[in-house]
Amino acid sequence: MATPKKGRSASAQSKPGRSLALILIAIAALTGGMFASGHTTPRLGIDLAGGTSITLEAVPEAGNEAAINKTNMDTAVSIMERRVNGLGVSEAEVQTQGRDNIIVNIPKGTNSEQARKQVGTTAKLYFRPVIATEVSGGAGAASPSPSPTGSPSDKPSGKATDKPEATDKGSASPSASPTTQGRAVTDALKADATPSASASDKAKASPSPSASGGTAADDASKLQEQYAKLDCTNAKTRSAVGDGVKASQPTLACGKNSQGQWQKYILGPAEVDGTDVDKAQAVLNTQTGAGWTVTMDFTDGGAKKFADITGKLAQNQSPQNQFAIVLDGDVVSDPYVRQALTGGNAEISGNFNQQSAQDLANMLSYGALPLTFREDSVSTVTAALGGDQLKAGLIAGAIGLALVVIYLLLYYRGLAFIAILSLLVSAALTYTIMALLGPTINFALNLPAVCGAIVAIGITADSFIVYFERVRDEIREGRSLRPAVERAWPRARRTILVSDFVSFLAAAVLFIVTVGKVQGFAFTLGLTTLLDVVVVFLFTKPLLTLMARRPFFANGHKWSGLDPKSLGAKPPLRRTRRPAAPVDTKEA
Repeated sequence: MATPKKGRSASAQSKPGRSLALILIAIAALTGGMFASGHTTPRLGIDLAGGTSITLEAVPEAGNEAAINKTNMDTAVSIMERRVNGLGVSEAEVQTQGRDNIIVNIPKGTNSEQARKQVGTTAKLYFRPVIATEVSGGAGAASPSPSPTGSPSDKPSGKATDKPEATDKGSASPSASPTTQGRAVTDALKADATPSASASDKAKASPSPSASGGTAADDASKLQEQYAKLDCTNAKTRSAVGDGVKASQPTLACGKNSQGQWQKYILGPAEVDGTDVDKAQAVLNTQTGAGWTVTMDFTDGGAKKFADITGKLAQNQSPQNQFAIVLDGDVVSDPYVRQALTGGNAEISGNFNQQSAQDLANMLSYGALPLTFREDSVSTVTAALGGDQLKAGLIAGAIGLALVVIYLLLYYRGLAFIAILSLLVSAALTYTIMALLGPTINFALNLPAVCGAIVAIGITADSFIVYFERVRDEIREGRSLRPAVERAWPRARRTILVSDFVSFLAAAVLFIVTVGKVQGFAFTLGLTTLLDVVVVFLFTKPLLTLMARRPFFANGHKWSGLDPKSLGAKPPLRRTRRPAAPVDTKEA
C-alpha cells in the first residue's frame, strides 16, 4: 500500500520549534544590539524630552515688502524642514504663525544646536573674485597679501598644501603655486581696468560713474579705507560687513583661515550665485589627501559662467587668481585656479572638516530661503507637560491592557496563556526596534506615537481571537484538537493578513499625507501591524501547535478553553454504509 506524501505545510508544522527558535533568536539579537549600541531607551520627541523653540521673523527687503506672502512663507517652511531633517534631527516641527513668523521646535539631540544655526540661514551663495586679503588683527594696511589659508611652498612636496584649490571634480590638485604680488587694489576695482594696462595708464583713464552715483575711483578709495579699518575679530563689526551690498557691487567680507585666524577681504562683483549650483555633497577625498571636500555640479547656465570666471582668474597672480565662496557674507573657502574649469562641476577643498563640509553641502542642496529671517526669540521647552500627558497615556494603556487580559482569561481560559505570551513577545520586539531606530533613522517617540502603540494592542489581540475562534469552530464540528489547529490555520491566516493589510495601508496613507507628530502615530501603527504578522506566524501558531500535543489541551480540559462539551461540539461524523441491493438467486 503506497504511503501518501506529506505536504509542505504538514512538514513545517511537524517542527514548530524551528519557528519559535527563530523568533527568540531575533529577540535576543535585537536586545544585544540595543545594549551594545548604548541606546537602551527610545529617543523622545520634543513633547516628552523638551528642546528648543525658535521664533523667526521675516524681514522685508527695501522696496520688496510684497515678498512676504503665503507662498514664500510656505516655501521657507518646506526648505527649513528639509534642512533640519537632512542634519538628522527627527520630529522637528516647522510651522507658520501669523503673516511673517515661523515657529521651529527642535527636540534635544546631537544635532539640535547645528540645526538651530542652519534653520534660518538664507544660504545666499556667491562666487566673487578676490582682489585683496590679509589676516585681520585690527587696523592694517590695504595692500594685497597671500591667501588666508597660507601660501604654498615653491619647493615640490609630496604633501597637499594648506591653500585650497578649485579643480574639476575627480582631478588631482597641484601641490604648489608660486605666490607673487597682486595688482593694485584700485586698478582691480575700476570697471575699465584690464590685465595688460599699467597703473599709470589706468590713472589717466577718464572716470566712469558708479552705481552709487560717484566714480569708480571714488568707490574704490572708500572701499580701501573701509578695508584698512576693518577688524574681523570684532563680532559686531563682522555682522555688519556687506550689509546692503548688491551682488553686482564689490564688497568686504570676513572668513577664517586654516590656522583659525580671521581674514579680511576685498571682493569683486559676484560672477556665479547659489542658484547656479545643481547639486552639492560632502565627500572624503582620500586619493589626493585633500580631506573633506564639497563637490558641486552646476546647471547648464552656471557651468558656462563658472568656466568664464575661472578662465579670467587663471590669468592673474595671487591672490587675484582666487575666488571667494561667500555664504551669507562669510567667506567659507577661497580656492585658487590655474586653468578654466569647463567640466560643469568642481571640487572645493580647503578648511573643511566633516561637519562643516556637510553643513555647506546641506544648505546648497536644499536651496536658499526666499526670504531673510532673523531670530525673534529662542526659548527652552520643558518636558513637564509632555511627561504628565505621557503618564496619563501609559495609565490608560495599562488599564486597556488589563481589560484585554481579563477578557482573555474569562473567555478563553487556558488559551489566554498563549495570547499573553504573544503580547509580551510583540511588546519586546516593538521596544527593542524603537530603541534601535533612534540612532539608526533618528526616530523619536512622541505622544501620538505612544497612542499608536496602545492602539496596536487591540490589533494584536484581534489576530489571536480570529485564530482561536477558528479552532473552536473546528472543535464544534466534532474534530479533535490537533487536526482542528491545522485545519483552522489557513482560514484564520487569510483573515489576519487581510485585516493587517488594511491597517497597514491606512497607516501608510496617514504617514504620507500628514506632517509633524501625526506621522509618529502612523509610523508606530504601521510598525506594530507588521510585527503582529511576524508574531502570529512565528510564535502564536507554532506555540498553539505544541500546546495541542499536551494532555491539558488535547483532552479538552474544562479550563483549557477548548472543552468540546462547553463549546457544544457535535458528535463525530461517521459514514453509514448503504444497504446492499438484494440479489435474485434464481437469475444468478
